[in-house]
Amino acid sequence: MRIIFIRHGDPDYINDTLTEKGIREANLLANRVSKWENITDIYCSPLGRAKKTASYSLDALKRDSITYPWLQEFFYAIDDPTTGRHGVPWDFMPEYWTEIEEMYDRNNWKNTEIYKSNPELLPAYDEVCSGIDNILSKYGYTRYHNYYVTNHEKTPDSQDATIVFFCHLGVTFVMMSHLLGISPAVLFHSFYIAPTSVTVLATEERIPGKAMFRAQVVGDTSHLLSGNETVSTAGYFTDTFNG
Repeated sequence: MRIIFIRHGDPDYINDTLTEKGIREANLLANRVSKWENITDIYCSPLGRAKKTASYSLDALKRDSITYPWLQEFFYAIDDPTTGRHGVPWDFMPEYWTEIEEMYDRNNWKNTEIYKSNPELLPAYDEVCSGIDNILSKYGYTRYHNYYVTNHEKTPDSQDATIVFFCHLGVTFVMMSHLLGISPAVLFHSFYIAPTSVTVLATEERIPGKAMFRAQVVGDTSHLLSGNETVSTAGYFTDTFNG
């Protein structure tokens, strides 16, 4: 099966909607999405900027989406020990987080003091992981240790299923960390997915009944470049490449 994660367009965070640039991005994205065949289901965050982004693609496809509260941005605020910033639980300075070996560990990142400082954060992480697993179970994929076992006899078309998520940078990295077996701290600090970018994970099922997700594309913005729209830097601390 295939999972496609789409980040919302260039955000107006204060009003939880899109900027004028974000609307242009969402329209270019819709032109791209409208050409995708055989989308099985579409899921969406309940937040305004994600719903606004999705609306253009849904109109083009003449489809509806399914909303889950846990697809909202993973905003469980912490106090940054270096800058004092009270906000998202990432964007730490490298001299802080890279010195903590547990940050690189897929399990032990949960034991760091910074991620335990907000008592809502770790339960929310588990809720997101359970949420994506519950969705995958609808298509015959059941979590078994660190991979998935399948029941394609019960759901014969599930191997060809394509599901699309319109959501946010942080919660996308949380889901990817669970599916790929990577510490979310590494994804938070070492990867960037631009507004309206497309990230694709697909299962490799080389042995019948066993499936592992593998990233094919992370943060693709070809629809923006082909439409002469620059790639947004929202959530990034350097210039984006527009080539």
